[in-house]
Amino acid sequence: MFLENPPVTASAPSKSPTGARGKRTFDITPYLYVLPAIALLVVWIYKPLAQTIELSFYDWNLLPTSPKTFVGLQNYVDVLALPELHAALANTGLYILAGFFFLILLPTAVVLLTRQIGGRARTAYQAIIFIPFLVTPIATSAIWRWLFAPEGGLITQGASALGIELGNVFRDPELSLWAVVVIVGWQMLGFGVLVISAGYTGISPDYADAAATDGASNAQIIRRISLPLLSPTLVFLALMTVLLVAQWSYPVIDTLTKGGPSSSSTNIYYLLYQFGFQNFDSGLSSAAGTLFFIAFAVIAAVFVELSERVAFFDN
Repeated sequence: MFLENPPVTASAPSKSPTGARGKRTFDITPYLYVLPAIALLVVWIYKPLAQTIELSFYDWNLLPTSPKTFVGLQNYVDVLALPELHAALANTGLYILAGFFFLILLPTAVVLLTRQIGGRARTAYQAIIFIPFLVTPIATSAIWRWLFAPEGGLITQGASALGIELGNVFRDPELSLWAVVVIVGWQMLGFGVLVISAGYTGISPDYADAAATDGASNAQIIRRISLPLLSPTLVFLALMTVLLVAQWSYPVIDTLTKGGPSSSSTNIYYLLYQFGFQNFDSGLSSAAGTLFFIAFAVIAAVFVELSERVAFFDN
């Protein structure tokens, strides 16, 4: 016995993002949550950036009573011709190369050599290495100034006992830059160790155990497993080194060497400070800052593309 056509029951209308007349409604609520962050970015980041680019086309001495004079691209031409800029760029390159050693190579070696340490011992050594990063650069510079003091400094006396006369390291054109490199590297080492340790902790130990079971040596495990899986962390640290090591060295330079002697230890950020707040040439400083911003933006884009190509992720 077959039933005839069953009765059709009315169903409740389903909810949809469209209105009664088929128009899609716009919910502004999610955007209100990010509005304060966007406002702060506009006020503290994008507005000053726009003002810097604007000032790069004017000649102005920062005095409110002094009028701005439009000079077009002349500030860019002048800043590119300055020998001080060439010296600052060369020194910045040396700071970055030294940063690769202190923030990538040396921390990677420390983490890989101490990866078998566990428990409180690992926490203790990580804390000892990371503590210098927590000290303010001004306090760090004051301590190192005392250690390198020409008369009575512990390092100076120790070197003298070994027959090495250091003299005033921070006033020596051949030693001042390397003194800043050592100080900044000593302080930033803990940051590199902490980041790489975090990246290494995220690697599953099953890979190394399986490779060891198959007869792989420790060197092979490091070269073929640990380093490839650490590649996202290493690329991130490389980007941070290029973008930030010159900023990290600025307070040490300002406190100990003032960029000298004869611009032997200056970098691009201290040069910007000299242009803007010692020479009161806002146009020249803004032009140099705009050029550096464009250069670092290109470098950041290259590193982002590089991370997509060479970084190996543990999926």
